[in-house]
Amino acid sequence: MTTAASEGRAFARLGLLGNPSDGYFGRALSCAIRNFHATVTLEEAADARPDTIPLLEAAITTFRTYCSEAGLSLPARHFIVRYVSTIPRQVGLAGSSAIVTAALRALMAFYEVKIPRESQPSLVLAAEVDQLGITAGLQDRVAQIYQGLVYMDLSQSLLDSLGHGAYEPLDPGLLPTLFVAHRGRSNRSSGQRLDSLKSRWQRGDPEVRHTLACIAALATRGREALLQADHAAFSSLMNENFDLRRRIMPIDGRDVAMVETARSLGASAKLAGSGGSVVGVYQGKEMRERLEERLGALDARVIYPAIA
Repeated sequence: MTTAASEGRAFARLGLLGNPSDGYFGRALSCAIRNFHATVTLEEAADARPDTIPLLEAAITTFRTYCSEAGLSLPARHFIVRYVSTIPRQVGLAGSSAIVTAALRALMAFYEVKIPRESQPSLVLAAEVDQLGITAGLQDRVAQIYQGLVYMDLSQSLLDSLGHGAYEPLDPGLLPTLFVAHRGRSNRSSGQRLDSLKSRWQRGDPEVRHTLACIAALATRGREALLQADHAAFSSLMNENFDLRRRIMPIDGRDVAMVETARSLGASAKLAGSGGSVVGVYQGKEMRERLEERLGALDARVIYPAIA
Protein backbone atom coordinates (compact mmCIF):
# COMPACT_ATOMS: atom_id res chain seq x y z
CA MET A 1 0.00 0.00 0.00
CA THR A 2 1.51 3.33 -1.01
CA THR A 3 1.61 6.43 1.14
CA ALA A 4 1.07 10.06 0.19
CA ALA A 5 4.45 11.15 1.58
CA SER A 6 7.76 9.41 2.25
CA GLU A 7 10.89 10.56 4.04
CA GLY A 8 14.55 9.58 3.89
CA ARG A 9 17.34 10.67 6.22
CA ALA A 10 21.13 10.38 6.13
CA PHE A 11 23.79 11.53 8.56
CA ALA A 12 27.12 13.31 8.28
CA ARG A 13 30.22 11.15 7.79
CA LEU A 14 33.64 11.06 9.47
CA GLY A 15 36.54 9.54 7.57
CA LEU A 16 38.61 7.98 10.34
CA LEU A 17 41.30 6.18 8.35
CA GLY A 18 42.08 5.46 4.72
CA ASN A 19 40.79 8.60 3.04
CA PRO A 20 41.28 9.59 0.26
CA SER A 21 42.25 6.11 -0.99
CA ASP A 22 38.56 5.17 -1.29
CA GLY A 23 38.38 6.69 -4.75
CA TYR A 24 41.42 4.71 -5.88
CA PHE A 25 40.57 1.09 -5.02
CA GLY A 26 41.76 1.50 -1.44
CA ARG A 27 40.28 0.81 1.96
CA ALA A 28 38.66 3.04 4.54
CA LEU A 29 37.29 3.08 8.06
CA SER A 30 34.45 5.58 8.50
CA CYS A 31 31.42 6.30 10.59
CA ALA A 32 28.15 8.22 10.33
CA ILE A 33 27.31 10.67 13.12
CA ARG A 34 23.90 11.84 14.32
CA ASN A 35 25.09 15.37 15.12
CA PHE A 36 24.17 16.50 11.59
CA HIS A 37 21.72 15.10 9.06
CA ALA A 38 19.95 15.64 5.75
CA THR A 39 16.26 14.82 5.32
CA VAL A 40 14.41 14.49 2.00
CA THR A 41 10.63 14.29 1.78
CA LEU A 42 8.50 13.30 -1.22
CA GLU A 43 4.89 14.43 -1.10
CA GLU A 44 2.36 13.19 -3.65
CA ALA A 45 1.11 15.92 -5.99
CA ALA A 46 -1.52 16.26 -8.68
CA ASP A 47 1.04 17.15 -11.33
CA ALA A 48 4.79 17.17 -11.91
CA ARG A 49 6.90 19.74 -10.05
CA PRO A 50 10.27 19.74 -11.80
CA ASP A 51 12.06 22.54 -9.96
CA THR A 52 14.65 21.18 -7.54
CA ILE A 53 18.38 21.25 -6.85
CA PRO A 54 20.83 19.33 -9.09
CA LEU A 55 21.68 16.77 -6.39
CA LEU A 56 18.03 15.75 -6.08
CA GLU A 57 17.54 15.73 -9.84
CA ALA A 58 20.56 13.44 -10.13
CA ALA A 59 19.21 11.12 -7.43
CA ILE A 60 15.81 10.87 -9.13
CA THR A 61 17.33 10.21 -12.56
CA THR A 62 19.69 7.54 -11.21
CA PHE A 63 16.89 5.83 -9.29
CA ARG A 64 14.64 5.71 -12.33
CA THR A 65 17.47 4.39 -14.51
CA TYR A 66 18.19 1.64 -11.96
CA CYS A 67 14.53 0.63 -11.87
CA SER A 68 14.30 0.59 -15.66
CA GLU A 69 17.42 -1.56 -16.03
CA ALA A 70 16.19 -3.88 -13.27
CA GLY A 71 12.85 -4.34 -15.07
CA LEU A 72 10.90 -2.56 -12.35
CA SER A 73 7.90 -0.61 -13.62
CA LEU A 74 7.25 2.51 -11.57
CA PRO A 75 3.67 3.78 -11.27
CA ALA A 76 2.96 7.21 -12.73
CA ARG A 77 2.99 9.21 -9.52
CA HIS A 78 3.87 12.90 -9.28
CA PHE A 79 5.51 14.36 -6.22
CA ILE A 80 6.95 17.47 -4.65
CA VAL A 81 10.44 16.98 -3.23
CA ARG A 82 11.74 18.96 -0.27
CA TYR A 83 14.98 18.73 1.66
CA VAL A 84 16.51 20.08 4.85
CA SER A 85 20.15 19.69 5.83
CA THR A 86 21.90 20.63 9.07
CA ILE A 87 25.28 19.40 7.78
CA PRO A 88 27.73 22.32 7.48
CA ARG A 89 28.40 22.90 3.78
CA GLN A 90 31.72 22.18 2.10
CA VAL A 91 33.68 21.30 5.22
CA GLY A 92 34.32 17.64 4.46
CA LEU A 93 31.39 16.09 6.34
CA ALA A 94 29.73 14.60 3.23
CA GLY A 95 26.75 16.94 3.06
CA SER A 96 26.19 16.40 -0.67
CA SER A 97 26.16 12.62 -0.52
CA ALA A 98 23.88 12.77 2.52
CA ILE A 99 21.27 14.61 0.44
CA VAL A 100 21.48 12.02 -2.34
CA THR A 101 21.40 9.13 0.15
CA ALA A 102 18.37 10.59 1.88
CA ALA A 103 16.68 11.08 -1.50
CA LEU A 104 17.35 7.46 -2.48
CA ARG A 105 15.75 6.27 0.77
CA ALA A 106 12.74 8.52 0.22
CA LEU A 107 12.33 7.29 -3.36
CA MET A 108 12.55 3.63 -2.32
CA ALA A 109 9.87 4.23 0.31
CA PHE A 110 7.64 6.28 -2.01
CA TYR A 111 7.67 3.66 -4.78
CA GLU A 112 8.03 0.66 -2.44
CA VAL A 113 11.19 -0.47 -4.20
CA LYS A 114 13.82 -2.55 -2.43
CA ILE A 115 17.44 -2.20 -3.54
CA PRO A 116 20.11 -4.45 -2.00
CA ARG A 117 21.98 -2.48 0.65
CA GLU A 118 25.39 -3.32 -0.79
CA SER A 119 24.32 -1.82 -4.13
CA GLN A 120 22.99 1.45 -2.75
CA PRO A 121 26.36 3.23 -2.18
CA SER A 122 27.27 2.70 -5.84
CA LEU A 123 23.95 4.21 -6.91
CA VAL A 124 24.52 7.29 -4.76
CA LEU A 125 28.02 7.64 -6.19
CA ALA A 126 26.71 7.26 -9.74
CA ALA A 127 24.23 10.08 -9.17
CA GLU A 128 27.06 12.42 -8.22
CA VAL A 129 29.76 11.22 -10.61
CA ASP A 130 27.81 10.25 -13.73
CA GLN A 131 25.09 12.89 -13.52
CA LEU A 132 27.01 15.83 -12.04
CA GLY A 133 30.66 15.10 -12.83
CA ILE A 134 31.76 15.25 -9.20
CA THR A 135 35.10 13.63 -8.33
CA ALA A 136 34.35 11.29 -5.43
CA GLY A 137 34.77 7.80 -4.02
CA LEU A 138 32.54 5.27 -2.26
CA GLN A 139 33.55 5.95 1.34
CA ASP A 140 30.94 8.60 2.18
CA ARG A 141 28.10 6.68 0.60
CA VAL A 142 28.99 3.38 2.30
CA ALA A 143 29.14 5.06 5.72
CA GLN A 144 25.82 6.81 5.14
CA ILE A 145 24.01 3.74 3.80
CA TYR A 146 25.30 1.33 6.45
CA GLN A 147 25.54 3.90 9.25
CA GLY A 148 27.42 3.15 12.45
CA LEU A 149 31.12 2.28 12.04
CA VAL A 150 32.14 0.55 8.82
CA TYR A 151 35.36 -0.93 7.46
CA MET A 152 35.34 -1.08 3.69
CA ASP A 153 37.56 -2.83 1.18
CA LEU A 154 37.20 -1.17 -2.21
CA SER A 155 39.69 -3.28 -4.14
CA GLN A 156 39.31 -3.18 -7.91
CA SER A 157 38.92 -6.96 -8.05
CA LEU A 158 35.87 -6.75 -5.76
CA LEU A 159 34.33 -3.83 -7.59
CA ASP A 160 34.83 -5.54 -10.95
CA SER A 161 33.47 -8.91 -9.86
CA LEU A 162 30.68 -7.87 -7.47
CA GLY A 163 29.87 -4.33 -8.53
CA HIS A 164 30.55 -3.20 -4.97
CA GLY A 165 33.18 -3.49 -2.25
CA ALA A 166 33.26 -5.60 0.90
CA TYR A 167 31.58 -3.68 3.73
CA GLU A 168 32.02 -4.77 7.34
CA PRO A 169 30.00 -3.06 10.10
CA LEU A 170 31.93 -2.82 13.37
CA ASP A 171 30.82 -2.08 16.91
CA PRO A 172 31.07 1.71 17.46
CA GLY A 173 31.84 0.94 21.08
CA LEU A 174 35.32 -0.06 19.92
CA LEU A 175 36.17 3.56 19.17
CA PRO A 176 38.15 5.76 21.54
CA THR A 177 36.82 9.19 22.56
CA LEU A 178 36.65 11.36 19.44
CA PHE A 179 36.34 15.06 18.82
CA VAL A 180 35.48 16.90 15.61
CA ALA A 181 36.30 20.50 14.79
CA HIS A 182 34.97 22.28 11.74
CA ARG A 183 35.39 25.79 10.45
CA GLY A 184 33.11 27.92 8.30
CA ARG A 185 32.12 27.01 4.77
CA SER A 186 34.98 26.45 2.35
CA ASN A 187 35.30 28.30 -0.94
CA ARG A 188 35.99 25.06 -2.83
CA SER A 189 34.00 21.88 -3.19
CA SER A 190 35.45 18.48 -2.32
CA GLY A 191 35.44 17.53 -6.01
CA GLN A 192 37.68 20.48 -6.82
CA ARG A 193 40.11 19.44 -4.10
CA LEU A 194 40.37 15.93 -5.51
CA ASP A 195 40.64 16.80 -9.21
CA SER A 196 44.41 17.30 -9.15
CA LEU A 197 44.97 14.04 -7.30
CA LYS A 198 42.80 12.17 -9.80
CA SER A 199 44.81 13.56 -12.70
CA ARG A 200 48.08 12.45 -11.13
CA TRP A 201 46.64 9.01 -10.39
CA GLN A 202 45.46 8.60 -13.96
CA ARG A 203 48.94 9.51 -15.23
CA GLY A 204 50.39 6.75 -13.05
CA ASP A 205 52.33 9.14 -10.79
CA PRO A 206 54.44 6.75 -8.67
CA GLU A 207 54.42 8.98 -5.58
CA VAL A 208 50.64 9.23 -5.63
CA ARG A 209 50.15 5.51 -6.27
CA HIS A 210 52.54 4.49 -3.48
CA THR A 211 51.20 6.99 -0.94
CA LEU A 212 47.58 6.05 -1.54
CA ALA A 213 48.49 2.39 -1.05
CA CYS A 214 50.08 3.31 2.28
CA ILE A 215 46.99 5.28 3.28
CA ALA A 216 44.74 2.34 2.40
CA ALA A 217 46.84 0.06 4.60
CA LEU A 218 46.19 2.37 7.58
CA ALA A 219 42.49 1.48 7.48
CA THR A 220 43.29 -2.22 7.81
CA ARG A 221 45.75 -1.55 10.62
CA GLY A 222 43.18 0.67 12.32
CA ARG A 223 40.55 -2.04 12.18
CA GLU A 224 42.96 -4.43 13.90
CA ALA A 225 43.87 -1.81 16.51
CA LEU A 226 40.19 -1.33 17.38
CA LEU A 227 39.55 -5.06 17.64
CA GLN A 228 42.53 -5.29 20.01
CA ALA A 229 41.38 -2.23 22.00
CA ASP A 230 44.69 -0.52 21.21
CA HIS A 231 43.52 3.07 21.21
CA ALA A 232 47.05 4.47 21.34
CA ALA A 233 47.89 2.72 18.07
CA PHE A 234 44.63 3.89 16.50
CA SER A 235 45.35 7.47 17.49
CA SER A 236 48.86 7.28 16.02
CA LEU A 237 47.49 5.93 12.74
CA MET A 238 45.20 8.94 12.43
CA ASN A 239 48.22 11.24 12.65
CA GLU A 240 50.04 9.13 10.08
CA ASN A 241 47.05 9.35 7.71
CA PHE A 242 47.26 13.14 7.72
CA ASP A 243 51.02 13.19 7.26
CA LEU A 244 50.81 10.87 4.25
CA ARG A 245 47.97 12.84 2.69
CA ARG A 246 49.95 16.03 3.08
CA ARG A 247 52.68 14.60 0.83
CA ILE A 248 50.44 14.36 -2.21
CA MET A 249 47.74 17.00 -1.71
CA PRO A 250 47.76 20.69 -0.82
CA ILE A 251 46.15 21.26 2.58
CA ASP A 252 44.45 24.54 3.45
CA GLY A 253 46.48 26.46 6.02
CA ARG A 254 43.46 26.73 8.31
CA ASP A 255 43.12 22.95 8.34
CA VAL A 256 46.83 22.55 9.08
CA ALA A 257 46.44 24.98 11.97
CA MET A 258 43.56 22.93 13.44
CA VAL A 259 45.54 19.70 13.14
CA GLU A 260 48.74 21.13 14.60
CA THR A 261 46.90 22.84 17.44
CA ALA A 262 45.13 19.62 18.43
CA ARG A 263 48.38 17.68 18.27
CA SER A 264 50.17 20.25 20.42
CA LEU A 265 47.62 19.51 23.14
CA GLY A 266 48.27 15.76 23.03
CA ALA A 267 45.35 14.79 20.80
CA SER A 268 45.63 13.14 17.40
CA ALA A 269 44.09 14.84 14.39
CA LYS A 270 43.48 14.35 10.68
CA LEU A 271 41.08 15.63 8.06
CA ALA A 272 37.60 14.21 8.50
CA GLY A 273 37.01 14.42 4.76
CA SER A 274 38.22 16.61 1.93
CA GLY A 275 38.95 19.65 4.08
CA GLY A 276 37.30 22.07 6.47
CA SER A 277 36.96 19.69 9.41
CA VAL A 278 39.27 17.51 11.48
CA VAL A 279 38.68 14.46 13.62
CA GLY A 280 40.91 13.01 16.30
CA VAL A 281 41.27 11.17 19.57
CA TYR A 282 41.44 13.02 22.88
CA GLN A 283 41.77 11.89 26.47
CA GLY A 284 40.10 13.35 29.51
CA LYS A 285 38.17 16.43 30.51
CA GLU A 286 41.21 18.72 30.72
CA MET A 287 42.30 18.00 27.14
CA ARG A 288 38.71 18.41 25.98
CA GLU A 289 38.47 21.87 27.53
CA ARG A 290 41.80 22.92 26.06
CA LEU A 291 40.74 21.73 22.61
CA GLU A 292 37.58 23.78 22.83
CA GLU A 293 39.55 26.86 23.91
CA ARG A 294 42.43 26.65 21.45
CA LEU A 295 40.42 25.49 18.43
CA GLY A 296 37.72 28.00 19.24
CA ALA A 297 40.39 30.69 18.97
CA LEU A 298 40.84 29.51 15.36
CA ASP A 299 37.12 30.09 14.73
CA ALA A 300 36.49 26.35 14.71
CA ARG A 301 33.49 24.73 16.35
CA VAL A 302 34.26 21.61 18.41
CA ILE A 303 31.68 18.84 18.70
CA TYR A 304 31.69 15.30 20.07
CA PRO A 305 30.30 12.75 17.64
CA ALA A 306 27.32 10.55 18.42
CA ILE A 307 27.73 7.54 16.16
CA ALA A 308 24.59 6.87 14.13
